[in-house]
Amino acid sequence: MLLFKKNKTHKMKKLSIVLLSFSLLLGTVSCESELDVVPQGAPSSGNFWKSPADAKAGVNAIYALYSDDNMYGRGFFWLNNASDDIGTKPRQNAERIKNFIVDGSESDTKDIWKLHYEVMKRCNDVIRNIPNIPLDEKTRNMMLGEAYFNHAVMHLELAYHYGDDRAGIPIQDRNDPTNVYVPRTKNVGENYAYIAADLIKAAELLPYFNELTSDNYGRAHKTAAWGYLVRTYLYAKDWDNAIKYANLIVNSGKHKLLDNFEDVFKIKNNWSTEYIWSVTSSAENTSLGSIFPGVCLEDKGWGVYNGWGNFYPTKELFDSYDPADERRSATILQKGDQFMYFGELVTFNEGKYVVSSSNRTGYQFKKYMEPFGYPKTTSGGIDIRYVNANGDKPSTALNVPLLRYADVILMLAEAKLMKGQNADTEINMIRHRANLGDLSGATLTDLKRERRCELAGEWTDRHFDLVRWGDAKATYAKPLHHYNGTEIYPARNFNPLIHHVWPIPPDEIAVSKGALWQNEGW
Repeated sequence: MLLFKKNKTHKMKKLSIVLLSFSLLLGTVSCESELDVVPQGAPSSGNFWKSPADAKAGVNAIYALYSDDNMYGRGFFWLNNASDDIGTKPRQNAERIKNFIVDGSESDTKDIWKLHYEVMKRCNDVIRNIPNIPLDEKTRNMMLGEAYFNHAVMHLELAYHYGDDRAGIPIQDRNDPTNVYVPRTKNVGENYAYIAADLIKAAELLPYFNELTSDNYGRAHKTAAWGYLVRTYLYAKDWDNAIKYANLIVNSGKHKLLDNFEDVFKIKNNWSTEYIWSVTSSAENTSLGSIFPGVCLEDKGWGVYNGWGNFYPTKELFDSYDPADERRSATILQKGDQFMYFGELVTFNEGKYVVSSSNRTGYQFKKYMEPFGYPKTTSGGIDIRYVNANGDKPSTALNVPLLRYADVILMLAEAKLMKGQNADTEINMIRHRANLGDLSGATLTDLKRERRCELAGEWTDRHFDLVRWGDAKATYAKPLHHYNGTEIYPARNFNPLIHHVWPIPPDEIAVSKGALWQNEGW
């Protein structure tokens, strides 16, 4: 995800009617950038989509919402709270999500739908208008590739959250932006086919990441498109194509696992060989980017920084690791662990660093802690090269991964196992880095454990892993615990005929003129 450096502030005017997010009214949005990143008028008004500068501004506007709190600040992670890995600070909506008693109108999650559709609308504006603008072929291909890719990412995330075999989600009319009231597809398979077609186009048009100049890091690239194809085909249960595109990434030679798991989550490795797609950040302006690292920091940050303390790892997650697994200490802070905090070596959950009463589990995710380890300035202030000084937007210079190479390897292993093929090479590649021994004849059970331990606390969505594996009902029928063994969530009732998708926001249904209807059972 491209993030723009600070220079000047632009205000975004309404872009035109918002397709299929029927309740969204675009106001003004401030964007800090060295580029003219937003259109200065509605595309239909005749004063836009004329020049190369308009094209660049239109493409850059696609990325503007990635760091919105309701996108990858928290957004869908509120729904991942349903999983057995996460305990949340006591909050009414979080409790409702945990127990599958939401109705889609919850303030924490209701905007996810319309924000995703707004990004897709901006992508479609690019796809429809850029062919008519005088551009060299390389630039045109890049811009179109970015639009197809970002549309597919947004589309996929909505599709598996809200669509199933009974009804998919609406596909915007790419050619006619005035055709707003488009009904849901017959099933989510139609969405997956559309997404795959977009990603195939994107991959054909986009360069490899190493062919981008550094000022364009964060833009879409070829292996990112292939990676999302793998994820799409995994949800579609098209194992052959999942294997095909995963192997294209592996055989490209563009990616490799870092030697040390903990290094994946360091600022210096934002663009490492493991990077495929992230919410990007900027050391030049840490007020930009995802707030997720601060969201996972201890509530109020022990009086040093305004951590939000929303999401904490459960004892069940901690206990899923082999004690020899080096990923555990890199992923989770437990009582007695030492860590760097604003230049001081401190001890977690002891002395001044005892966790607050709002910490549901007694643990903390460590993956995103590196930015908070750097010393303060000589005047005692927050070093804004690493952390935003404004704790009300606790963004950092650390990229937040959305898809990384280890995930691709694990998806390849999963697809192979689903086909009855041997996946020892892929699973052992992941285990070696964790300082674990080889497995012979690895099973789907082994794959599920490696996926959980490798990707814990990331945006890969443990909840929907359990849903698509058919494991959610049995898993959620077990209580969850604090590190000291106290029960923090009783057994829950997951109905796989209802809770395998989430309810569509009622406000969207109300203004859709019948084009939308609620998911069955909600």
